[in-house]
Amino acid sequence: MSDSFVHLHLHTEYSLLDGMIRTKDLVKRAAELGMPAVAMTDHGNLYGAIEFYQACKKGGVKPIFGCEIYLAPQAMEDKKELVGRKRATHMTLLAETDEGWKNLSKLVSIGHLEGLYYGKPRVDRKVLKEYAAGIICLTGCISGPVNEWLRAGDMDKARETMAELVDIYGRNNVYVEIHNHGLEQQRQVTPGLLKLAEEFGLKPVAANDVHFLNKEDHEAHDVMICIGTGNLLIDENRMRYTPEVHFKTAEEMRALFADIPGACDTTLEIAERCNVNIKLDSTSSEKYPQFGTPDGSPREEYLMKICQDGLVRRYGEARAAEPEVQERLKYEVDIINKLGFASYFLITADFIQWARDHNIPVGPGRGSAAGSLASYAMGITDICPLRFGLLFERFLNPERVSPPDVDIDFCQSRRPEVIEYVRQKYGERSVSHIITYGTLGAKSVLRDVARVMGVSYGEADRIAKMIEAKPGVSLKGEYDSKPELKELIATSSTYQELWEYALKLEGLTRNVGIHAAGVVIGDRPLDEHVPLTRGNEGEVVTQYDMGAITEVGLLKMDFLGLKNLTVIQDAVEHIKKHTPDFEIEKVPLDDQPTFDVLNRGETMGVFQLESGGMVETCRKYDISSIDDIIDLIAVYRPGAMQFIDQMLDVKKGRTKPMYEHPLLEKVCGSTNGVMIYQEQVQNAAKLLAGYTLGGADLLRRAMGKKDPKKMAEERSKFVEGAARTNGIEAKLANQIFEKIEMFAGYGFNKSHSACYGHISYWTAYLKANHPVEFLAGLLSNEINNTDKIAVFVAECHRMKIEILPPDINQSLLRFSPEKTKGGTAGVRYGLAAIKNCGEGAMAQVIGEREKKGPFTSLEDF
Repeated sequence: MSDSFVHLHLHTEYSLLDGMIRTKDLVKRAAELGMPAVAMTDHGNLYGAIEFYQACKKGGVKPIFGCEIYLAPQAMEDKKELVGRKRATHMTLLAETDEGWKNLSKLVSIGHLEGLYYGKPRVDRKVLKEYAAGIICLTGCISGPVNEWLRAGDMDKARETMAELVDIYGRNNVYVEIHNHGLEQQRQVTPGLLKLAEEFGLKPVAANDVHFLNKEDHEAHDVMICIGTGNLLIDENRMRYTPEVHFKTAEEMRALFADIPGACDTTLEIAERCNVNIKLDSTSSEKYPQFGTPDGSPREEYLMKICQDGLVRRYGEARAAEPEVQERLKYEVDIINKLGFASYFLITADFIQWARDHNIPVGPGRGSAAGSLASYAMGITDICPLRFGLLFERFLNPERVSPPDVDIDFCQSRRPEVIEYVRQKYGERSVSHIITYGTLGAKSVLRDVARVMGVSYGEADRIAKMIEAKPGVSLKGEYDSKPELKELIATSSTYQELWEYALKLEGLTRNVGIHAAGVVIGDRPLDEHVPLTRGNEGEVVTQYDMGAITEVGLLKMDFLGLKNLTVIQDAVEHIKKHTPDFEIEKVPLDDQPTFDVLNRGETMGVFQLESGGMVETCRKYDISSIDDIIDLIAVYRPGAMQFIDQMLDVKKGRTKPMYEHPLLEKVCGSTNGVMIYQEQVQNAAKLLAGYTLGGADLLRRAMGKKDPKKMAEERSKFVEGAARTNGIEAKLANQIFEKIEMFAGYGFNKSHSACYGHISYWTAYLKANHPVEFLAGLLSNEINNTDKIAVFVAECHRMKIEILPPDINQSLLRFSPEKTKGGTAGVRYGLAAIKNCGEGAMAQVIGEREKKGPFTSLEDF
């Protein structure tokens, strides 16, 4: 047996505000020490399993999946205090086989979904027995079920508990876990544990209950514990860990357990036994639910039938039959079917159609999905990709297989109804929300550490305010780039200590939440694929985050709520009262009053175009088509904004665009000589250097990532392709490549811009042509925001639209159009917008009025 050692009881940062170990650091340290394997046994969860697995595979260390579970004293349904008993004891379970991993995942899910008690996901002996196959059981730390009785001095009960574990797992799968941190409690129980091990013929195994990597991390870990418990460092009666729970070397562990022969060798034996393989494949669709076709035909055939019917509905029979349309559709459907994504498209189209059938507003599209003609034909998107020059390969690239990613905007208030429909259709346990992990960010970690150190709020605030509030900011980066911050930290030893602790804790996981839009749909109950937990409202949530869900190969969808869709819907409902056949999707896209509103900069309430800078840009841009709006949304972004004046000069004829090659005019002539779209980068590579559109998408991605090695490969491929395809000499080809590369850094997804450009146009159209109905919709959707209401009321006054005061006999719950005494249209104030009245009470008032007629007096009211 080797003289190495394997840590089998270890807490990563996913033992929230208890473990302080990052998985990458863990694997690196285990590899440095020559340890063949390492276990991850977080408190009651498997949050970090996929990240841990990938880090271990990359670092050449065998991953051992485990969990320190919470065991209820009796049945887990008995949620009551038992005199003299703990609410839960701890036990270390390790997955030996793939079946064991599935069982571990299952019982952790059961603990979270059914066994929560005082925040702990408990399981009981019955659940352990049901899911025991393939699992190795270590008897646990000082808080283990056997130790509970040994500490109470009851050897008979301890023996009885050990017998239960042997009965559940079998003699070969139970090991007696021994710790030695020099603590009196451990010295007290170890003789009893060794005696029971001998009686039952079980092997003792050494463990260290690891919570941080290095001994010198102990103080920072202590600070983190205080952040979690809400204590100050100076508090006497608080939770503390010994400095001994660090990632000790094999030599240290063997010296510590020299008096228990074989206890360290047993860790290697267990590591040898544990062999779990998780299949990670983000491109696989085998875990997707299979859509049942209404006519029983194969899904692939049904997909084409739905698409062909959709083309006729969209274009009419003649245009739908044209070769350009048919060839594009066949190309797309063949790729969708070949990659196994037919069900994905059919499922998406189904719930979108259900939403429309139930009068729930759905956006025209979002992201790259609008580049698909199949999506347009099926009603998943509402933007014609042929009309706007959108590319399928930007959405689903046959040369880089990744799952399609369709994000859907729904009316904010009715989005939950669509999720509920999906849940009912595919099964309660087959549909779930997705977890997110909150971290100790640069600003927040400074405030947290300051609080537990007893540093005053004012001092902490002064330091924290020097840290930029933007994504990707780090304490080290801020310290290196801001001399004034360095100087402030240097003025006080307390500040230096605070800074050192914050540096060590920055970025660690501190809490969990729920992804705002992500939903997973499985082909069977999801706990057969991933561990589950519950959100604060009791909703079922995966324990894996968005990235891990994709790696595991599950179908995820983004159901987003967009308030502007609700505003449009409310306005349309008002319009239909006098124009019953009005449909916003069918309004003409060349309405001059709409463009006039934008060119005057009257964009208050217009989607994406109402910021101060955008108002100015609209005024000077001379918008004359929806394409101008789409271009503006794409170019009005950091980086790309530098090209606005250049585009304007060309648009207004003040300068001529510069094209290094005539083919570039085909690519960016429509955008005044500037490549503002990612799709233009793809088209340039195709036209100039003979790339396929899929290959051009890979080029675009490489340019975005700026990987020098990859870029050198792509440059030589581009130069060769340009010479072969168009006879372009190397010097010019290199110049063109550099120009494309520059634009690729700023390019925006045209499919997304086209979708949101339509919503912008529709809101502008409503404001220009139906201002009263539109403003009533805007006001109604800010019913609880008095600041916004004041802004929109001021806009009504500017537009000479009268705001009628709240009236107990006239007002509806929300703002509504109403004829004024002078015969013009005004907006009547909604009762729900009156402060301190309450929407429920006002709804009752309106209900009473509708039943019994207007109120005649205060007494009658």
